[in-house]
Amino acid sequence: MGTVLHTVAIVGLGLIGSSIARGARTYGLADRVVAVDRDEAVLDRVRALGIADLATSSLADGVTEADLVILCVPVGAIGAVAAELAPHLKPGAILSDVGSVKGSVVAAAASHLKPENPFVPAHPVAGTEYSGPDSGFATLFQNRWCIITPPEGVDDGAVATVTAFWEGLGAIVETMTPEHHDLVLAITSHVPHLIAYNIVGTAADLETVTQSEVIKFSAGGFRDFTRIAASDPTMWRDVFLTNKEAVLEMLGRFNEDLSALTKAIRWGDGDALFELFTRTRAIRKGIVAMGQETAEPDFGRARLDAKSD
Repeated sequence: MGTVLHTVAIVGLGLIGSSIARGARTYGLADRVVAVDRDEAVLDRVRALGIADLATSSLADGVTEADLVILCVPVGAIGAVAAELAPHLKPGAILSDVGSVKGSVVAAAASHLKPENPFVPAHPVAGTEYSGPDSGFATLFQNRWCIITPPEGVDDGAVATVTAFWEGLGAIVETMTPEHHDLVLAITSHVPHLIAYNIVGTAADLETVTQSEVIKFSAGGFRDFTRIAASDPTMWRDVFLTNKEAVLEMLGRFNEDLSALTKAIRWGDGDALFELFTRTRAIRKGIVAMGQETAEPDFGRARLDAKSD
């Protein structure tokens, strides 16, 4: 692990922010953890849980001594938050984030920062459907990917600091450009969430099936769609609005493939269906083999019951 930071400030203490706070303490990544949130109820929970040395609603007070500031707010708010805190950053302080969209985040935040305050965006590919400071746990990022997307020309030392921090939380760090990140995440995360929201919404709208039947007869497939569709509405609204181009491109590909699948079913092309299902099954086995999931039923979600601080 690299040098321990003196102060890490976390802005937004939801699932990701509170997990970072817990992890920074558990793994000794910072001497001091500061929590910043505009919601006083959230701050009260942070204090009660004891996961930060200081909990404040003031951005100025929260970031003024920080060596690293991590924005854990919806991507649509990052520009405004960065503009507000930028004047209060000390020279050399690094700004980062955890958003799942990167191109728009770089454009929204970087212009507000002084040259001596590098912006090193990051995206931990981890989470649950739960939110709030009580939902966080220190091991959330263990053996999960964290994608670092440094803008062109950013200080190498700042990138190394952010990389070391996420590795200290147990993440596997990958570096790519913001544009490539957004295209990759559009198909691996954003479009699947959109499909889940749509399927669950369709089931809710069906007039021939009562809501009780939808819940009563939820097989594994629908049940896991509801888990995804329970994700934070504000966050995902902002994701689709800020990564519009990449999502629309991937949706176009998806719609073409769905049309081909529809044709195979309509014309009884069992060979085409079997070939597709065989290929997709291999993808699942590959994910399990890489340690990014378990082979347990229900996608191993039961392990969340054993989460710890």
